Amino acid sequence: MSSPTFYIIPIFVLALISSLYLLPKISQIVTYKKLMDVPNMRSSHSKAIPHLGGVAFFVLLILSFYFTSRFDENNTIIAILPGLTILFLLGLKDDLVILSPFSKLLGQISAALFLVFHGKENISSLHGFMGIEDMPVFVSGILGVLIIIVVVNAINLIDGIDGLAGTVGVIMSSAFGILFFLLKDYFQMLTAVVMVGMLLGFLRFNLSQKRKIFMGDTGSMIIGFVIGVMAVDLLATDTADLSRLPFNFENLPYVVAAILIIPLFDTGRVFFIRIMQRKSPFTADRNHIHHLIIDHFQVSHRRTSFYIGVVNFILLSLFIFLAMRTTQWQLLVVFLLVIIVGISFFYFLGRLIGRKKLKEEEVKI
Repeated sequence: MSSPTFYIIPIFVLALISSLYLLPKISQIVTYKKLMDVPNMRSSHSKAIPHLGGVAFFVLLILSFYFTSRFDENNTIIAILPGLTILFLLGLKDDLVILSPFSKLLGQISAALFLVFHGKENISSLHGFMGIEDMPVFVSGILGVLIIIVVVNAINLIDGIDGLAGTVGVIMSSAFGILFFLLKDYFQMLTAVVMVGMLLGFLRFNLSQKRKIFMGDTGSMIIGFVIGVMAVDLLATDTADLSRLPFNFENLPYVVAAILIIPLFDTGRVFFIRIMQRKSPFTADRNHIHHLIIDHFQVSHRRTSFYIGVVNFILLSLFIFLAMRTTQWQLLVVFLLVIIVGISFFYFLGRLIGRKKLKEEEVKI
């Protein structure tokens, strides 16, 4: 068997080139069949855009397993394939005819259960995080399903402007890829490499003015599922293998949370606001952090995605640095401070936007 590191560059290049080839083909078919994303009141675009880019993600991930399966020591692929297929079909139907939130949730639970019942990626211990060591099997299963569902919905909800889900996806996949490389989990590492390659190819078109394509719910749920599986797999790593990481075992959940911090923070924040307003958590609005930045600072989608991506990278680097040098309790204080600062910033930003809209309405009257 060739060295796993030998495959990194060829797999990346293959994923990138395949993405650059497939996405325009899908765009042509979608345009010809008039299966476009027609703008509505909440849309950030003014004309119909092809939105089935996620089809390319599904095809590329399936094809990549042919090359990476030789490194799949835990036979994880057999658990990923059913879940990936379910979310592909679910997302495709939602992109074409729209599904209810309940139908989506059932599909996401079904996809997550395949991984949980597989058994080899169950989070059996938190290695001393919050004093928690070994956990009962049913608690481990519930936690695994919950993580995947939360991550899938978080990525799905943050996909609201050009470039954001793709940019955050590249950062998250890169971080997981590096950690899996250190852990010598070469299957997950190469899957992360595929994700980075195909998302960079997607960004080439998603950020284009003339050849734009969206990933749609098909793409965002596939990306969310793969990222969620990586999060669960990392947390499920045996204690003996965790010794290869440069930080304490107990800080691993903080590192995983830091990798996912942007979509998790945004989803938690908007869900809380909607519940406080006595609305469904899945009600569409413009309370997402990317909408607030665009509405207040009047910046482009590209700049907004870039700024959020930079913040994501800085926070991730900060928490990994601190995880190597502090205890879990010190890290908890920093984590809470970051969340409080983020909530406060976007709270006041929302207030400023609200006042601005009121003044504009008064002027019109």
